[in-house]
Amino acid sequence: MSAPVEPLSFAPRERATSAALEASAADLRKRALIVIPTLNEAAVIAKVLARVLDDDGLVDPLVVVADGGSRDGTRAIVGEIARRDPRVRLVHNPSRLQSAGLNLAAATVGGDRPWLVRVDAHADYPKNYASSLIAEALRTGASSVVVSMLTVGVTPFQRGAAAAQNTLLGAGGSPHRVGGAGRWVDHGHHALFSLAAFEAAGGYDETFSHNEDAEFDLRLTRQGGRIWLTDKVRIGYHPRGTPAALWKQYFSYGKGRARTALKHYVPLKLRQVLPLAVAPAALGALLSPLFWPLAVPALAWAAGAVAFGAALALLQGDAAVLLAGPAAMIMHLAWSAGFWTHLLAHGGQRWMGKLRAPARHAVS
Repeated sequence: MSAPVEPLSFAPRERATSAALEASAADLRKRALIVIPTLNEAAVIAKVLARVLDDDGLVDPLVVVADGGSRDGTRAIVGEIARRDPRVRLVHNPSRLQSAGLNLAAATVGGDRPWLVRVDAHADYPKNYASSLIAEALRTGASSVVVSMLTVGVTPFQRGAAAAQNTLLGAGGSPHRVGGAGRWVDHGHHALFSLAAFEAAGGYDETFSHNEDAEFDLRLTRQGGRIWLTDKVRIGYHPRGTPAALWKQYFSYGKGRARTALKHYVPLKLRQVLPLAVAPAALGALLSPLFWPLAVPALAWAAGAVAFGAALALLQGDAAVLLAGPAAMIMHLAWSAGFWTHLLAHGGQRWMGKLRAPARHAVS
């Protein structure tokens, strides 16, 4: 079991700038700290900064790029932009992880801004992104506002992976993947927090390299925080470009989900239980020469994924979407293998024992 997350020690706030002091009380409620964790993002960082700052509703924003030691010119690009634009600041994130970058910025340069906005470099953002999130938080009273994602691919493999991730085949019905009307949820793609609520929950657990968002949401909701999935804002997401990169990503996702389950002893949801069977099914297929029926579960899973991908390709009129089936199989098997690898190595018996009693929360 992972060690409990240590509460962040938040430094004294910076004083409000002269621009903020001149703003009205209503405007002061709209001030935000926007944090972009980076590591070797030279190809996209200038575009992301420009898009986030293309926001008519922001008041005295501060955009912090928390860089984990980029060696591709990212730091030089941000430094040059920061010299021209006082709204942009570069800070060094020695821990390199995204979670650590958010924590560092919140603890040291948040000032008295009431909102913390998380921006990831590998996504596309609409105009007025941050101010739209703030408006939703003010309207709903949410502690956190999360957003839906539309996965968009360029290469044939990316288009196939994107098609899978935008449907039940790859997302399993996750609310922030399938869209729909705005509603209260227990987890979603992280976008905005009340800075006070983020601090009160202790920030991200920096021992998590993946699934830090769902783990944080568990702690946030357990202390009374509420999470609103907005239908007013949707971001674009770019999937991994190769089968190997997709495998690595989802293997890490599975390990992170297992870590959360072990830390909080919570059950999984049905859409997560089903992929858990994939790795055992694949193992059974490997043993099928000894007893052929062992191959049936894996064959049924593979046939279902390929058929689903073929149906998507017909509906979308894109031959590349035929790769949705193989991409989904990579995602399922990698996630399942990652989960079982971590669970069996770190006390899975304790987790299963705890689940014999009804639990109040499920891992998202």
